[in-house]
Amino acid sequence: MAIVRWEPARDVASLQQDVNRVFASFVGPSASSTSTARWIPPVDLEEMDESFLLVADLPGVAADDVAIDVEGDVLTLSGARVRSRRDGAETVRSERGYGTFERRLTLPEGVDPEGITASFDRGVLEIEVPKPAKARPRRVSIQVGSTPRTIDGGHDDSGGEDAGAPARAPRGGSPEPAGAAA
Repeated sequence: MAIVRWEPARDVASLQQDVNRVFASFVGPSASSTSTARWIPPVDLEEMDESFLLVADLPGVAADDVAIDVEGDVLTLSGARVRSRRDGAETVRSERGYGTFERRLTLPEGVDPEGITASFDRGVLEIEVPKPAKARPRRVSIQVGSTPRTIDGGHDDSGGEDAGAPARAPRGGSPEPAGAAA
């Protein structure tokens, strides 16, 4: 058996190469390579009194290359940024992302898709989503006899708490039949 002298620097360098190889498989190509990274446009979401405003930065994207779709309660923003190359040019370094993109936003329940508007100016897309109408309390009318009455939780000023209301059954029994002696 041969005796081998231990060199910690060699083991550390080997470990470093193994770690770099593992991380490279997750991260993908480096920024200095000629391949391009996946592009996801940044977006801001602002809440205003009557609507939400989605603002997306889409530099280098033509308005015709952008689509806004609403299905159910999901708004989908999709499109593509295409790489343009000059004739005879060779890419030496590429750090900007290109390709297709898709962003999804879950809308609040009750949003009317017909009210959504969008504008595109100088590479900035703004999508305005109106807020749904809030549920408003409403008073329910109850028909008693031939006159509708509104129940508001208060007392009736027409001669008693339940004046004009149908007779109630006494506790523990049923109402007396018509014509019964009291």
